[in-house]
Amino acid sequence: MTTPAQKSHNEFGTLPVWDLTDLYPGGDSAAFKGDLEKAKADAVAFEAAYKGKLVALTKSGQLLKAIKDSEALGDLTGRLGSFAFLQYAQKSTDPDRAKFMGDTNEAITNLATKVLFFELELNRIADADLEAAMAGDSELARYRTWFDELRKAKPYQLDDKLEELFHDKSTTSFSAWNRLFDETLSSLEFEVTGETLSMEAALHLLSDKDETKREAAFKALGKTLAQNARLFTHITNVLAKDKEISDRWRGYQDIADSRHMANSVEREVVDALQKAVEDAYPRLSHRYYKMKAKWFGKDKLNAWDRNAPLPTSDERVWDWDSAVSTVMEAYGQFSPQLAEYAEPFFNSGWIDAPSGDGKLSGAFAHPTVPSAHPYLMLNYMGRSRDIMTLAHELGHGVHQRLAAAQGPILANTPLTLAETASVFGEMLTFRSLLAKTTDPKQRFALLSSKVEDMLNTVVRQIAFYTFERRVHTARRQGELKTEEINQIWLDVQQESLGDAVIANEGYDVFWAYIPHFIHSPFYVYAYAFGDCLVNSLYAQYEKSSEGFAERYFELLKAGGSKHHSELLAPFGLDAKDPQFWSLGLSMIEGLIDELEATAP
Repeated sequence: MTTPAQKSHNEFGTLPVWDLTDLYPGGDSAAFKGDLEKAKADAVAFEAAYKGKLVALTKSGQLLKAIKDSEALGDLTGRLGSFAFLQYAQKSTDPDRAKFMGDTNEAITNLATKVLFFELELNRIADADLEAAMAGDSELARYRTWFDELRKAKPYQLDDKLEELFHDKSTTSFSAWNRLFDETLSSLEFEVTGETLSMEAALHLLSDKDETKREAAFKALGKTLAQNARLFTHITNVLAKDKEISDRWRGYQDIADSRHMANSVEREVVDALQKAVEDAYPRLSHRYYKMKAKWFGKDKLNAWDRNAPLPTSDERVWDWDSAVSTVMEAYGQFSPQLAEYAEPFFNSGWIDAPSGDGKLSGAFAHPTVPSAHPYLMLNYMGRSRDIMTLAHELGHGVHQRLAAAQGPILANTPLTLAETASVFGEMLTFRSLLAKTTDPKQRFALLSSKVEDMLNTVVRQIAFYTFERRVHTARRQGELKTEEINQIWLDVQQESLGDAVIANEGYDVFWAYIPHFIHSPFYVYAYAFGDCLVNSLYAQYEKSSEGFAERYFELLKAGGSKHHSELLAPFGLDAKDPQFWSLGLSMIEGLIDELEATAP
C-alpha cells in the first residue's frame, strides 16, 4: 500500500515525526515496565486506603488527599495508555504494536477495576456533608463542577459489582470492536488508475482539481468499502446493540443522553442546535451547492464534485515550512502569546505529519496527561485544507496545554467546548490568508473553500448526528442489513445536501469509513456546536477586540472546571438562547451572500 507518487514527502520538505521518548524510551524499557508495575501497586494501595471510607474522610476534612491520589494514579495510567496508543497510531497494521497496545489496555483495565469504587462512592456522600467540606477547603471547592457532573450521573449508576462487570468486559466488547474497525480500515487498499492507495490518499483525491481523478477515487472508495460492507455492518450492529444494553441497564431515556452527560450539555441545547441547522439547510447547503453546480457549468454536482476546488482556486502544493509559517503568523497576529503556546509543537517532536502505510487516517490532537504534553497527528498532503487541519489540531494542542494546569480531572474539557480553540485557530488562519489574497478570483475561491469547510463542519456533522440517531433507533427493532443502513445514509444526505448533489452509485456505503460512529457515538454534533460557537465568538471579537484575547485565554485555561454557560458569559453568549445558534449560522450565510454577489 503506497501513498501517491506525485505527493512524496520530499515535495513537502522535511516532515516532523513524533518523539515519544518524552513519555517512554520504548515499550520494552525499564521505565515503561516499572511504571506499569507501580500503577498496579498504586491501584491496590488506593483501594485499601479509601474503599468504604470516603464518607468518613469527607466529614473529617481529608477527602482532598483521596482526590489527589486518584489524580496521580490517573496521570500514571494515562501516560502508559497514551504511549501504547500513539505507537499504534503510527502503524496500526503492525501486529507487534497492536499486541502491545492490546496488552497495555488490558492491564490498565484490570488495575482500574480496583479504583472503580471511587466515583460511585463519592456519589454516596450526602450533599450537606460535601458542601460543608468544600466550604472549609478552597482547594477541594475547585472540584465543584466535577462533583456536580458526578451527581448528574448518579441516577444512572449501577451496583458496584455490575459496574465492575461492565468495566472488565469493555476490552472484549466495544474496545475490541473499535480496534477491529481501525485495523480493517488501515489495511484497506484502493485501486485508483493503476495505483494502490491508502484510505487517506484516496480520500485526498476527492478534492483534486482533476475531475477524472476525483471520479476514479470516488469509485475506488465505493468499490472497496462495498466489498467490506458486511464487516462494517456487523461492527455497527454490535456496537449499537452494546450501547442499547448499557443505556437500558442504566436507565437513559434518549439514545444520546449518555453523550450529552459526558459533554456537560443539556439535551435541549443539542436539540435546539440540531433544529436550527436542519431549518437552515435550504439557506446554506442547498443554496450553496446549487451555486457551485452553476459555477461548474452543470445542472447538478456529482458526489465527487462536492469538495472539488474551483477552477480559479490556488492549488499549489504547500511545503511544510510554508504551512507552519502561515499558521504561526495568523496565531501571532491574534496574540503573540498564542504563538508562544504553539511554538514547542514544531521543534520538540510533538507532531507526526507524514502520510504512511498503516498509519491511522485523519488527524487528531492527543492530550496524553498533564504531566507531559499533547501530540498532534496529521496526514499532511500539501493542500490548503491541510494547512487548515494543522491550524485546527494546533488549536486543540494549545487548549490542552493551557488546561493542563487544572490537573488530571479538571483538565478534561467537555467535547462541546473542546472544539473551540481548534475551530478558532482555523478561523484566524483563514482570515489571515484572505487578507493577503488580492486577486479577485483567488479570493472568491478561498471564500468558497471556507464555506465548504464550514458546511462540512456544521451541516455535514449534524447530518451525521441525524444518521446515527436513526441507525441506533432502528437497531432497537432488530439487526440492520447493509441495504437498510445505506438507505438511511442516502435519505439523510439527500435532506442535508439538497437536490443539487447526485448520490452516485457507490455513495450509499460511504458511512462505513466514518470513525466517530464507531469510537464515540453521537460525538459529531460537538463539531457543529464548536463551529457555531466560534462564529459567535469571532463576531464578538470583530465588534471589540479590547480585552478579548485575555478572556479567550481564561476560557481555554479553565478546561473542564466550569460549565459552558459560565465560560461563555464573559462574552455575552448563552447556548440556551436560540439567537446564539442564529448568530453562528448567519456568519456562514453571510459568506454565501458574498459569494453570490461576487460570482464570476
